[in-house]
Amino acid sequence: MAELVTYAPLTFVVAAALVAVVGRRIGAAVMLAAPVVALVQLLSVDRAEPATVEYFTFQLTYLRLDNLSAPFAYVFVAAAFVAGLYGTTLLERRERISALLTAGFGLGVVLAGDLLTLFILWELKAVASALLIAGSDAGRRGAAQRYLMVHVLGGSLLLGGVVWHLASGGSLAFDALDLSGPTALILVSFLLSAAMPPLHAWLPDAYPSASVAGMVFLSAYTTKAAVYALLRGFPGLEILIVIGVIMALYGVVYAVLENDIRRLLAYHIVSQVGFMVAVVGVGTATAVNGSTAHAFAHILYKGLLIMGAGAVVLATGRSRLSDLGGLWRRMPVVFVCTTIGAVSIAGVPLFSGFISKELAVYAASTADYTWAVQLLKLASVGTFLSVVLKMLWFTFGAEDRGLVLRPLPTTVLAALVLAAASNVLLGLRPDILYNLLPNPVDYEPFAIGKLSESIQLLGFATLAFLLLIRRLTPKPALTLDTDWFYRAAPLLVAARLRAARPVGGWAAPVHAATGAVRRRADTAWAAVRAPDAPIDTTSSTAVLGAVMLVTFLAVLALGLMS
Repeated sequence: MAELVTYAPLTFVVAAALVAVVGRRIGAAVMLAAPVVALVQLLSVDRAEPATVEYFTFQLTYLRLDNLSAPFAYVFVAAAFVAGLYGTTLLERRERISALLTAGFGLGVVLAGDLLTLFILWELKAVASALLIAGSDAGRRGAAQRYLMVHVLGGSLLLGGVVWHLASGGSLAFDALDLSGPTALILVSFLLSAAMPPLHAWLPDAYPSASVAGMVFLSAYTTKAAVYALLRGFPGLEILIVIGVIMALYGVVYAVLENDIRRLLAYHIVSQVGFMVAVVGVGTATAVNGSTAHAFAHILYKGLLIMGAGAVVLATGRSRLSDLGGLWRRMPVVFVCTTIGAVSIAGVPLFSGFISKELAVYAASTADYTWAVQLLKLASVGTFLSVVLKMLWFTFGAEDRGLVLRPLPTTVLAALVLAAASNVLLGLRPDILYNLLPNPVDYEPFAIGKLSESIQLLGFATLAFLLLIRRLTPKPALTLDTDWFYRAAPLLVAARLRAARPVGGWAAPVHAATGAVRRRADTAWAAVRAPDAPIDTTSSTAVLGAVMLVTFLAVLALGLMS
């Protein structure tokens, strides 16, 4: 099979095998060389001739590079290079191997042309990602196990849907699917990997548990591969508009409430992917462009933000906003680059997020989904409030707490500058991105009306921050989310059983049999809670969330009336 020479995912697998046996310096060079070689391979692929292989009675398409998969493939390779540069001196051997495999299998997902190949690479990516989360730190294995548990469930749904679809007379071809019983299972699997609430809690649980460099890799592949799968399989499915809007609002509210900077950014992945999912539901050619463009830009600016937050954690040893402050003078490169990432995610004009997010919202407006447009704009206001204002202010501004800073590796700073430059370049030259999109683009992002509307909304968000700054001041706390159901609830039940009085009669054997579980409950429950922070009560979380939503609505109304 001569096509294997141009099969870029295989390059990452070979690189992972090399990293496993060579020294650290050579391993770092291999990690940076792999995405460069992969890019050359992608550029040499004949788009008119997908690569196939016979498997029993099936013809599997393992390499299909077309107008939809190409932009995802290119940005996946770019992300692997930047993340690899960032992690050159940070990733230990196991993490390097699993990071390369995550990138390779993620790339394989977007190149898969049939459902069986998709499933195989989907599951391999989940395993590689779980290994990346775990690394060699025993303290991270719980989060990795929970991540793997959730994604094995998603993979089971995907396989069940594929088998049922075939048994019902469907094809293995991975193209647009009509919604039915079997394809509904496939859809749920995609949405689980896209982090749809309430199936999203694996993301803010697992991603911040990874190393600072590992989280950069994780942010690029799982949710964006799911967005690609939705674009390929379910464009125009209107229920996705509702789901996407819920994701956009849910993620941004929790980001406003969050104290840990890495968890805050994890929730913003949920929110920003919501924009992409909502526009997939619109389904027009412009919508496909908008969702693809936003996924492309999101990988770049979110990677930049996570690298900036990781640099702060590396230098200070702290990740909670309540422990940080006043770092802009002492970490100027990190501050400037993180600010570029923040204004990009908020959709500030002349940065990458503006040209992608506005195209996505424009697609919804041209299809007359006015309600969705207004709510997505509301989420944009919340993004500006929570990232540009809250995160930047309480990390780099506010009061200098006199923290002792450790020096950062040169490669970390180089990766930050490279990622920041790419976000500025796309913001100033949107045609670079637009020319990569699946369909011709007939949209002008720098129209006066668009610029004026964006500036007004961001101005009102700034006003909301000034009015609510006391409420937004970070406090040591642990935010409750739906991960409670698979992490804390069973432990609480076990703790209640442990505290119960001894029972007699027929129930005594059951009570004795659960003794081991009950004895471990206290230790496990203590691990769930932060040792120096009480868990927020549901009522306080709900009250602050309600305040933020009402404020966002008021700000949006003022912006529309002006």
